Amino acid sequence: MFGEQKISYSGVQPSGNLTIGNYLGAIKNFSIYSEQYKTFYCVVDQHAITVRQVPAELRRRTYETLALYMACGLDPEKNTLYVQSMVPEHTELAWILNCFTMFVELSRMTQFKDKSTKHADNVNAGLFTYPVLMASDILLYQTDVVPVGIDQKQHVELCRDVAERFNQLYPDTFTVPEPVIAKSGMKIMSLADPTKKMSKSDENTNAVVYILDDRDTIIRKFKRAVTDSGAEIRYAADKPGVSNLISIYSCFTGKTVEEIEREFEGKGYGDFKLAVGEVTADALAPVQEKYRMLLADKAALEAQMKKGAEEASWYARRTLSKVKKKLGFVQLR
Repeated sequence: MFGEQKISYSGVQPSGNLTIGNYLGAIKNFSIYSEQYKTFYCVVDQHAITVRQVPAELRRRTYETLALYMACGLDPEKNTLYVQSMVPEHTELAWILNCFTMFVELSRMTQFKDKSTKHADNVNAGLFTYPVLMASDILLYQTDVVPVGIDQKQHVELCRDVAERFNQLYPDTFTVPEPVIAKSGMKIMSLADPTKKMSKSDENTNAVVYILDDRDTIIRKFKRAVTDSGAEIRYAADKPGVSNLISIYSCFTGKTVEEIEREFEGKGYGDFKLAVGEVTADALAPVQEKYRMLLADKAALEAQMKKGAEEASWYARRTLSKVKKKLGFVQLR
């Protein structure tokens, strides 16, 4: 922790179009933390290259992700918004932490197993050590809390283990972070297969609602959403399709499951799916409008990248210098 103010850190990859799962599970909740914490929000472009990227698309999406951060309510005056590759301390600390992370720990990571299956022709070392770079991202800023989706909780737990291992050898080096998972929107599921998480890399675009989808597209996708047998709109384990739609409706309206079940009692799936599509489109409209305005001013986005990287580097250098000193690295001034 730097001074008295606690730190919150999170990041989003600029790989693919962001979905309402990214929005509800993480980005929508980010602005809440700026009232309580010193906040760092990163466009984690270095994480993205564990999977092959088209360079021009990666550059474009880096601008787009930064613009989306701000469009979703992150005020650059209250939050440090920056691009990961512009702060070299991230990868420098990652190498050091690699030497304090056990092979068996990385072997247990669920996302490595999943991505290895999806990208069997490119199971690279970066994909394997991805969680160590994530630990570096977090520990560089002496982070107290990490708002994450439930699928990233395992990575934060590994980060805690690595920090504690390092602190045992070199006391008082890192703050040990806590993962914070939003109760609503923890895990938004695919509209085509509600047993799977909604993924921006899903080949079936009808399974995914993107933050930047237009109104007609959003409503059309929800109309095609897979539901369940029967006609009752009820949240239950045996009704994953309807339960997923109830979760989405709850996140966008703030209504409880019980309130939603009462609201749609006696109504059919068609009415319910239309209502979910409409509240989603209504909620995303102002985000999309602000996003288009921000993206139109490339120079302003680049100025923010520079400002954010300079501020992030100031904090990162302090932690990295402490780590190097404790390890015995020679540092010349």
